[in-house]
Amino acid sequence: MDGHRAADSFANENGITGIALMERAGQAVAREVARRWAPRPVLVLCGPGNNGGDGFVVARRLAEEGWPVDVALFADAADYGGDAAAMLSKWQGRTLPMSQVDLAQYELIIDAIFGAGLSRPLSGIVFQLAHKLDEAGGPIIAIDIPSGVVGDTGENGGCCFRADLTITFHCLKPAHVLEPGRSLCGDVVLADIGIPSGWSDGIAAEAELNAPSLWSRLPHSGPGHIHKHQKGRLCVVSGASTATGAARLAAEAGLRSGAGLVTLLSPPSALQVNAMHLTAIMLDRFEDAQSLIDVLEARRATATIIGPGCGVGETTRQLVVAAASREGSLLLDADALTSFEEDPESLFSHLRAHDVLTPHEGEFRRLFPDLFSHQRSKIERTRMAAEQAGCVVLYKGPDTVIAAPDGQVRVNIHASVNLATAGAGDVLAGIIGGLLARGFSSFDAASIGAWIHGEAGIRLGAGLTADDLPGVLPEVFADVVRRRRIFAMRAALNARHNNA
Repeated sequence: MDGHRAADSFANENGITGIALMERAGQAVAREVARRWAPRPVLVLCGPGNNGGDGFVVARRLAEEGWPVDVALFADAADYGGDAAAMLSKWQGRTLPMSQVDLAQYELIIDAIFGAGLSRPLSGIVFQLAHKLDEAGGPIIAIDIPSGVVGDTGENGGCCFRADLTITFHCLKPAHVLEPGRSLCGDVVLADIGIPSGWSDGIAAEAELNAPSLWSRLPHSGPGHIHKHQKGRLCVVSGASTATGAARLAAEAGLRSGAGLVTLLSPPSALQVNAMHLTAIMLDRFEDAQSLIDVLEARRATATIIGPGCGVGETTRQLVVAAASREGSLLLDADALTSFEEDPESLFSHLRAHDVLTPHEGEFRRLFPDLFSHQRSKIERTRMAAEQAGCVVLYKGPDTVIAAPDGQVRVNIHASVNLATAGAGDVLAGIIGGLLARGFSSFDAASIGAWIHGEAGIRLGAGLTADDLPGVLPEVFADVVRRRRIFAMRAALNARHNNA
């Protein structure tokens, strides 16, 4: 049972009828609309189910406040049943068939056709309306999710409505946070319609929305007497002389993320190139897999990053296997992932729960091709990938999904489109690697890294390049710590007040 049905059932068991919930839902939508816009001609498109029932309530509530409202029916009035029919009977305004709708006459459209209740592509008159939405003279508001968007995956079912605002209830659906559904929803409001507390007890959430409140401890917090060696030792493996920049970006981000010592491990051909660019970051050499183990041991690395700029092939595979033989955490990105495209199981056999993989879409498909054989959400794919690989998987994108092998999943949507630039993923790897070196759990390190990386992108804005990102990290970390402490103080004061 999904969260919405569970909430409705729990409310019914506690004396709140379905029609009462529908009234509250419609009232919540009308309230959100009235908060944002002045009265104007409105068309409410009402489907045959509960989503349409919510729409009838919205129409009535807005009309009572003086808004000019028309209702368009998906079917004949006699074909509506249940609570939706009861709400239609209360509507006293103008009603017309959807086939007769002229969108150009209205300055605001409310989509109450299907919501998440549709499991097939749009067709007929609704398909035609979806293609004509640009004719409307104003914003589109969706109830629950835009019609045509698949609620469980966020996918576009072939054709769908695109909303400026979506109002949903009880809890978010995958479509509200996963692309392309997230973008098709516009702004998302989670409205409280009075479901009694306790409705979610015993229900395992499919995923959590990544935020600082979820992290077990704060970054950049600790005793004032800490020594640099107690803050962790991160090693980043560099590529050859013509591909060193990616590893340096990761190394600088690791240092800015609080690792006490960061060393760039360089093959002989790249020593001079890297030396010319390094100051606070240390430099050491390695020649093959065994010498990599030796230098990691000598540096007492608590975390290692392999992948950015390393090159694809047997040499990189050997380096990964060598680094995985040690106790320290291992983060694999970019070339380290693609190097195992032909035999991903051999990679997984060497990974541990404290390791992290950070694939983008293409790399994920190379490592986990079987997970695309059925229609699954990005949340499901990432959870299954983490279980299959035996480590944390961070599936990058505007809707980054982080999963642990024990089934925990977080979705990070705190990000900026401006992060779609070369090298930004290397910086993300460095942030996570720095946190791993400091002793954060792999799941928290990946979660914190994704959020911090996103915040850095938001602050820098348009025109950022990857080498801008490390410099803003200290202030981002400091602000997160400060805000969490403020929230904790407020919570403590509220608790004292409530107990007084």
